Amino acid sequence: MADITLVNLNMLFVRYADACEKELHLPLGLLYLTRVLEDAGYEVDLRDYQRCPVEDPFCMDAFLEFMKDPAPVVGLSCMANLLPFTILAAQELKRRYPDRTIVLGGVGAKAVEEQVLRRFPWIDLVAHGEAERSIVALVEALRTQGDLSQVPGVYHRRNGSIACNPPPPRIEHLDSIPRPAWHRVDLAAYDAYGMISSRGCPYKCSFCSVAPVWNRQCYFRSVDDVVGEMKELHERAGVDLFLFQDEFFVSSKQAVLRFCQALKRSGLKVRWKAFARIDLADDEMMGAMADAGCLEIRFGIETGSDRMLKMTQKGFTREMAVSVVSRATQRFPRVDTFFIWGFPDETMEDFYQSLFQMISFRLMGARILPSLLCLLPQTDLYQSLGPERQARLEFCDKLLPEYVMTGHEVCKVGAVSIEPRHAPIFDFIKANPALFPGFFLYDVEGNILPKLRILQEHGFYMKAQRELSELDSCGAHSPRA
Repeated sequence: MADITLVNLNMLFVRYADACEKELHLPLGLLYLTRVLEDAGYEVDLRDYQRCPVEDPFCMDAFLEFMKDPAPVVGLSCMANLLPFTILAAQELKRRYPDRTIVLGGVGAKAVEEQVLRRFPWIDLVAHGEAERSIVALVEALRTQGDLSQVPGVYHRRNGSIACNPPPPRIEHLDSIPRPAWHRVDLAAYDAYGMISSRGCPYKCSFCSVAPVWNRQCYFRSVDDVVGEMKELHERAGVDLFLFQDEFFVSSKQAVLRFCQALKRSGLKVRWKAFARIDLADDEMMGAMADAGCLEIRFGIETGSDRMLKMTQKGFTREMAVSVVSRATQRFPRVDTFFIWGFPDETMEDFYQSLFQMISFRLMGARILPSLLCLLPQTDLYQSLGPERQARLEFCDKLLPEYVMTGHEVCKVGAVSIEPRHAPIFDFIKANPALFPGFFLYDVEGNILPKLRILQEHGFYMKAQRELSELDSCGAHSPRA
């Protein structure tokens, strides 16, 4: 029997008009951990729940069948959108296999680790920090019934209370991390190969959950290491499309230029996608990226209001965004611009400024990806609300969050309903707003649904089968309720 079963519970469904399609992404984090454990002599049972061949992966019977006969230690990895399902699935797993130790990992429980252990006794430990430096010690301690207090990066129960072991020191030299365990997956089965060139982000965007996870410290891989991995994957499995998943790929102009030069020197004929920042992208950098095979550049614009850009600490102005996006559309086959709407302090004037910018960018040829704000507990924005405003968060049945299932909100008002088989998950969410604030809204001004209606009218969201009326509101705290 394996020493540990590692399970990827991250699933992404992409909405195309009225249809949703599952998009398979490599479980990169677990592939890194699998390699570390195998190098240390442990046997790993790696399972990717994305590939569970059932119509409804949120059916508990399907999950239990997929999890048949796990190792003595089970590590469940999820992001915030799947945290409610993961907790409920762990409960069913514990009922079926009460002798298994269940460890919750990934960023899904960030900032609520202690609450999770206090509320849900079927979860034995919650891991935090970079697990490449702690997972071997954790597996060995659990295998030998050793002292968990000596294992870095875990929350655990001790003498009737919750103990938090500090995370291991950050990995400053990312080149020292072994390559992911590619041999454990069928690379051809996935839609794109995700890569990282860095870990962390130094910026202070108030709504973002990434920088707090890394304590706003950022470390980088060398250019040679990144290009070397791309070459290995291309030669091993014919991979020719890479997605740089790290938010800080464009860390500096010189770093990007060095990467582009190295990639061209390698002779690799590959395409790639990357995130960039408005305040760091210039013509020389974008030209070098396009010349080196960059197929798509992605910008987090978030809002077209200078007032909201300042409040969210984005570090640029709307004029800067217009200038950079306009020039980017002349260089790249695709330019993605991400917007967020529904900020607690966003007025209708702020919203209209964002709408105008979305329309302008669409006319330039950019793709517009608007999302309703997701309030995650580790973000500065959520914490700045304070207890009083946090208590006024509401779950909106008229704006049914598909987020629980897919990572995106549905915004198909009046045309969706909670299926009976999924009702326990939504009931669980509604009963725990402090644990799952990302599924709730702050709408004391009653303007969330009017904003959605306007976005629908301009083609940024599918329209509902039932149009919104002036009497519709998001919930009990809205003036129209």
